Amino acid sequence: MKLNHAKIYSKEKQKIERKLFSLLDKDKPNSLYEPCRYILKSGGKRIRAILVLLSAKAVGAKYSKAYNAAAAVEILHNFTLVHDDIMDNANKRRGVQTLHVKYDLSTAILTGDNLIAVAYLNLLKDCPADSRNIFKSFTQGVIEVCEGQSLDKDFESRVNVSLDEYMIMIQKKTAALSEMCCSIGAQIGGGTVQQINKLKNYGRNLGIAFQLQDDLLDIIGDEDKFGKKVGGDLVEGKKTYLFLKALQKAKGQNKKLLKNVIKNGGIEQNQVKIYRDIYHELNIIEDTKNEVEKFTKRALNSAKQIEDFEAQEMLIWLANSLLNRNK
Repeated sequence: MKLNHAKIYSKEKQKIERKLFSLLDKDKPNSLYEPCRYILKSGGKRIRAILVLLSAKAVGAKYSKAYNAAAAVEILHNFTLVHDDIMDNANKRRGVQTLHVKYDLSTAILTGDNLIAVAYLNLLKDCPADSRNIFKSFTQGVIEVCEGQSLDKDFESRVNVSLDEYMIMIQKKTAALSEMCCSIGAQIGGGTVQQINKLKNYGRNLGIAFQLQDDLLDIIGDEDKFGKKVGGDLVEGKKTYLFLKALQKAKGQNKKLLKNVIKNGGIEQNQVKIYRDIYHELNIIEDTKNEVEKFTKRALNSAKQIEDFEAQEMLIWLANSLLNRNK
């Protein structure tokens, strides 16, 4: 049986979006709910919500059993983006103004607070009577995202950051959330401990691959598709995988230029090409692509152990799609 993966994804994504928009149709106070609707309607792939559904399906449940939980993790994800954009002083997200720019800082903080509460309320709708483990998984995901974001901010002011430290940070900031999505989807679906662990492994490795690909696209991506300026991480002085790998391999003038990024807290936009050329010269682009492929393969190995045919096929297709994405 041949699946139309893109059609299934699109169909379930539309259901999730209808669910999301129905949750925040309150009119009062408009000063709170209009910004909530703005952030949820600003786009996105809804990957984390889809992971919840596929993980429930993977252990034998129907997608419909986890729609509220899927909406909950998507709301949670957007909560993290609102606060992340504030901390990074970001002007755009997904090609549109960030929340604190369109409205103001206080509104953005309050919107984020409201989103996390709404997320918990909707998760509760899909949970069985004894849901302590589900809420523990969800809450642990929130904590790890916050820890990861804190480490990311710490790295900005630190001169020395190792690649191992960076990998720990992205495991918390990005991978922990996709791992949690798979975990709660499988738990809501009634999966065994073994099934849950396989799906958690899938989510964790997929999340790491996703973040490394994001680092890569920041320097080689198409601005129109990527939704933001290429080279933004270097401009902001972020210590990404590419930057730290280059710093590890560089010598002479290249090493000096890279250290200047740390010293100056970033570079000018017109200097991005210089550093892109350094990355190519040191083979950093290929090194990063190899890392993305390594973690994607780990995710695929976990997906291949899933018994449900449709869920297995969709999880494999999703991993390969993210590996080859350009935005």
